[in-house]
Amino acid sequence: MIYSIMEINKSPVLLPNITLGFKLYDSCYNEVRGLIGTKWILSGSKDVPPTFNYNCYKDTMPPAIIGDLTSKASIPMAWILGLFRYPQVSYGASHLSLSDKVQFPSFLRTMTSGNKEILVIAQLVKYFNWTWVGMINSDNEYGRSGGPLIQKEIEKNGGCIAFTETLPIYSSQKLVLQVVEVIKESNATVIIVYSSMENLISLMEEASSHDITDKVWIGCSSFSITSDFPRKDILTTLNGSLSVSVPLGKIPGFTEFLYSIHPFKFLGDIFIKTFWEKAFGCIWPAEGFHNTTAQTLFGERILWCRGNERLDSIDANIYDVYNFRYTYKVHNAVYTVAHALHQMNTCVAGNGPFKNGSCANIYNYQPFQLLYYLRNVNFRNPGGETIYFDKNGDIPLYMDILNWQLYPNGSNQYVHVGSYDARSPKGQELTIDQSKIVWNIGHDNVPSSVCSNPCSQGQRKTTHQGQKLCCFDCLPCSKGEILNSNDHSECLKCPDDMWPNAGKEKCVQKPVQFLSYEESLGYSLTCISVTCCVLTFSVLCLLIIKRRTPIVKANNRELSYLLLVSLMFCFLCSLVFIGRPEKVTCMIRQVVFGIIFSVCLSVILAKTITVIMVFSAINPNSKLKRLAGLRIPIYIVPSCTVVQIVLCIIWLTSSGPFVEFNMAAEVGTIVVECNEGSIVLFSCVLGYMGLLASTSFLVAFLARKLPDTFNETKFITFSMLVFGIVWVTFIPAYLSTKGKYMVAVEIFAILSSSAGLLTCMFFPKCYIILLHPEMNTKEYITGRNHRKIF
Repeated sequence: MIYSIMEINKSPVLLPNITLGFKLYDSCYNEVRGLIGTKWILSGSKDVPPTFNYNCYKDTMPPAIIGDLTSKASIPMAWILGLFRYPQVSYGASHLSLSDKVQFPSFLRTMTSGNKEILVIAQLVKYFNWTWVGMINSDNEYGRSGGPLIQKEIEKNGGCIAFTETLPIYSSQKLVLQVVEVIKESNATVIIVYSSMENLISLMEEASSHDITDKVWIGCSSFSITSDFPRKDILTTLNGSLSVSVPLGKIPGFTEFLYSIHPFKFLGDIFIKTFWEKAFGCIWPAEGFHNTTAQTLFGERILWCRGNERLDSIDANIYDVYNFRYTYKVHNAVYTVAHALHQMNTCVAGNGPFKNGSCANIYNYQPFQLLYYLRNVNFRNPGGETIYFDKNGDIPLYMDILNWQLYPNGSNQYVHVGSYDARSPKGQELTIDQSKIVWNIGHDNVPSSVCSNPCSQGQRKTTHQGQKLCCFDCLPCSKGEILNSNDHSECLKCPDDMWPNAGKEKCVQKPVQFLSYEESLGYSLTCISVTCCVLTFSVLCLLIIKRRTPIVKANNRELSYLLLVSLMFCFLCSLVFIGRPEKVTCMIRQVVFGIIFSVCLSVILAKTITVIMVFSAINPNSKLKRLAGLRIPIYIVPSCTVVQIVLCIIWLTSSGPFVEFNMAAEVGTIVVECNEGSIVLFSCVLGYMGLLASTSFLVAFLARKLPDTFNETKFITFSMLVFGIVWVTFIPAYLSTKGKYMVAVEIFAILSSSAGLLTCMFFPKCYIILLHPEMNTKEYITGRNHRKIF
């Protein structure tokens, strides 16, 4: 404080031509002495009655009070000073209630508020994913007010408090042992300590004697180790602990100032003499002893200080000003008051903040006027840090994260491993360098402190009745559900057109499925269809070339040509079923299939009837002889086909097929398929084809024993039998498949039945034409040649 005031008085910019002075009072960490000092300052004398509204020396009143260090001393002072709106700037009081401007309207502080410190502790717990932590509070206002707030913040971040224990103010071994037993039995690895150090010492001694070395202790800013725990076993217990701390700051020139201190320079300062004696192990002499180096006093030999001792011979750590955390806060507090006075002094009349734009006189002002400037200061201190207060009189939240490390050689130190800066962008306030952290025994990596291990992806939490939320079992989400990102205890069902991703974290669009030309199944069926069509065309060409031979002329070669052409279209119509279903393809594919197969079956029926009528014409006793000249087979094909066409037109106009996105056919897939519309009319189309096939089979079966060597009805009978077997087998196979495989089964049935007709009816003819031309004679066909070559 003295150094800061000296620097301000030397500054040509800050309060030029104005000299600041000071009065020092020591409260000795005691509330009563703090109140006594406050009364002396407000009254101007130590000899006035015990009242605060009497002032003996108004002109010598300090403009503001810097202090106190502790919250317990600062709070009663702030109550009294607030009545007079007398400015008070503390450099160490962190109690939460001091941010309440209703109770403490004139209190400000350069120390971080306790409620913000609580936020840092909660964020530290969240950063390391510790969801199950123990809590130890001291049984005083500090612990009772801070403990519940820490618990609230941790629970808000999704964590839980495994236990909460209270340390007695006065040492009680029985109560301390109870706390130690709770710590040992708990599965919580992390223990938060929100207590002043004097209440914590007895607990640490018992914890070390019980060899509790597998816990990670997290302390608040009042948590200090080096000065309070000299025993090495206690230091081992606390090894690897973390604490939030007042941040370091730069005080330029302060080291040189400390080295310049000398009792001769500050004759009235009793603390410097005491320091000198402690530092050099001598006694500062009274008047008349300056030339005496050693004398005997009461029979004991003593060493007198000579005044020429060198401060640079003392341990350099004493002058490591960058470790003076509270000292830096004092420095900022003094500069805050100085800048407030400077703004008051530079105020221009008419632009002032008070009534009618008036300004305050720096030599004669009211306390509330300086308080106004204090609340609105915004400056950069000599170390480069910007200092200002929020509406509660608190500075912006900035704290260091320290890790206590004990080394094998017995040395120890606090290591800066991170910081929390509320001025950083959102989400980047907390920074931790984990590579610098040394954990306690048994923890090579970040220790885990959870009641239940986290659920795997796609699993929801289910808690047991009466237990905390952090203790749970894991159950997988059902099919089609994702984990609720806002509540991990429930699953949400995805929309019908969406499906969970692999981790069941979000719903994604379902893949669209249909039988495409690009995939192997669609490509294979396409190749088979085209190959069979080409093969049928080759048979047609062969029959046209050999059209004058007896085997081709038999059984109406024009109907054979028409049958082959229809079979070609039968093979090609399967291509309409491949590819993404569209409105047009859905409407025509079953219609084309039905009409073409009706033509094919009509031709077969006509060929069968032709055979019967031909043999009836040469049989004098046949009743069908008179119908032979009517050429009935010529009319069978168009008439039977027209019936199917009429059925298809009725189907399309009344309730035809349409494109449908089937969400339920296959799990996690949208099947694009054709809905056939009216099932009754679609069944009529298929039933009519079945009627034609059954009729052809029945007629051919009855005519199978006609007297002819190459009786085509035998082949028609067999081909219709194959046709019927294929389509009867198709029904259960079709109903037992889903998605694109249903389409593949229908295509396979079309190709199989068409191939069966081609094979049974035309391969015997091709066999004779190509391999046994000697059988392709009229005599053989009519049975006059009894040699059996075929």
